[in-house]
Amino acid sequence: MALGMVGRSLMGPLLMVNFVVNLILLGLASWSLDKYINGDRNHPHLGGNPSTSFVLVFALLAGVVGVCSVLAGILHHRAWRTDSLAGATSPGIVSWAITVLAFGVVCKEIIMGGHRGKRLQTLEAFIAISMVSQLLYLLLLHAGMFDDRYGPSYRKYGDVVIVRTSAVI
Repeated sequence: MALGMVGRSLMGPLLMVNFVVNLILLGLASWSLDKYINGDRNHPHLGGNPSTSFVLVFALLAGVVGVCSVLAGILHHRAWRTDSLAGATSPGIVSWAITVLAFGVVCKEIIMGGHRGKRLQTLEAFIAISMVSQLLYLLLLHAGMFDDRYGPSYRKYGDVVIVRTSAVI
């Protein structure tokens, strides 16, 4: 395979998985938050305990930032250069950190117990899936650090960069 194509061939499907998971996360979190704000805490599909409101807010935030991270990843996938790597990595790390925070609140909610409806349990599962898939995405972004065939390599101190331009005179 050509230089950096191993990581690029895996990046596209992983971005699509992340996009779909984050959209489902957004849909479930927004529906649940709407029901929770309306006072339907005893809805058969919602339920919850005192930490449920925090789970819903952090899940909504993780979904929005996750979708933005996927959009930056798609732009990097199209360019596939060292320059665009930083632009894809920054929102990816922030998105993963917020998702890990949401996962921590989900763990607290599970530990507290109480009735949790089916949609709330599904939301909890999708937060865990999102956390793992975003971690895989971040690892794949940085695979070029180990070998040039996995992705755009990192420039080391003292490397000479040759820029070729074609000028028409």
